[in-house]
Amino acid sequence: MKALVDKLIKNEILPVNEIVLLLQSKDFDQQYLFKKANEIKLKYVGNKVYFRGLIEYSNICRKNCYYCGIRRGNKKVQRYTMSNEEVINAALFAYNKQYGSIVIQAGENNSDFFVNNITYLIGEIRRKTNSKLAITLSLGEQSELIYEQWYKAGASRYLLRIEVSDKKLYKKLHPNNQTHDFENRLLSLYALKKIGYQVGTGVMIGLPFQTLEHLANDLIFMKEFDIDMCGMGPYIEHSNTPLFKKVNEIPSPQLRFNLSLKMIALLRIMMKDINIAATTALQALDKMGREKAIAVGANIIMPNITPVKYRDKYFLYENKPCYTEEPENCSLCIERKIRNVGCEIAYGELGDSKHYLSKFKN
Repeated sequence: MKALVDKLIKNEILPVNEIVLLLQSKDFDQQYLFKKANEIKLKYVGNKVYFRGLIEYSNICRKNCYYCGIRRGNKKVQRYTMSNEEVINAALFAYNKQYGSIVIQAGENNSDFFVNNITYLIGEIRRKTNSKLAITLSLGEQSELIYEQWYKAGASRYLLRIEVSDKKLYKKLHPNNQTHDFENRLLSLYALKKIGYQVGTGVMIGLPFQTLEHLANDLIFMKEFDIDMCGMGPYIEHSNTPLFKKVNEIPSPQLRFNLSLKMIALLRIMMKDINIAATTALQALDKMGREKAIAVGANIIMPNITPVKYRDKYFLYENKPCYTEEPENCSLCIERKIRNVGCEIAYGELGDSKHYLSKFKN
């Protein structure tokens, strides 16, 4: 196992079966993987953790994905859209806390009002923060023209999770129609790269029907696509979704958590200078989940700065942690935990992907 990790460190390409062996690692082998991933992180991206203030702008979604709590077909969700004032105030909170950047996330919506209002919000936030607050968008599949519109307005990063990179598995997790087409997902990712965004993607780990071979290929997909940032974490079920009926066919919470840490560690070694988020879903399975992810290769944390009154309406999965905490309290808690694990918080820094920036050298 040690030899396989060392090959990855040397940028050797491993076949799927050898990556699977690494995903199966336990005890000493797992600890060696984690140790080397942390060393790679320290060497290539440093000991700093970058904050991205998360704004959950709206839970209105045109998609009906089988795993998601805010899917269009879930009639038990109370739908909302934050006011422009609330969004701008949240962004100013992040700016005043010196987070360096924010993420505007929402259910997928391509109405003219939604698209143009996002454009307005990007411009206003840039204006009110003297263009010193970077903006990441996570707003699903859109046309290339819309992506260009938002990019020109001032958004510089985009997170569009592929969720699973295997086309057959993708079809098992989504309705079979044009709105949920795997090829459209890929085309959207390529459009974002073409425009010039720092492009992020990611996968769910521990899904029904998913094998270790699927996850190994997910890592290869992200490497070959040459992503700049990644947000991935364990699949956590939601009772008001079709996939919930498969809950007895998924790995235990502890297995999903450990597998997620191994995915983060492996991706860090495979893509040494990208940004990797320690996602909130990890903390849903382990109280120290995000801190443990930082210790094995992650370098991004996303404190939730959405007004509390909306938090219980944006449940992509159940048992979401910290949804009753005010942004200030959430911030203080995360700051303390990050310092306790010996990392430095990069206040006032944009935290651009070093991998992305390296593409423009020379």
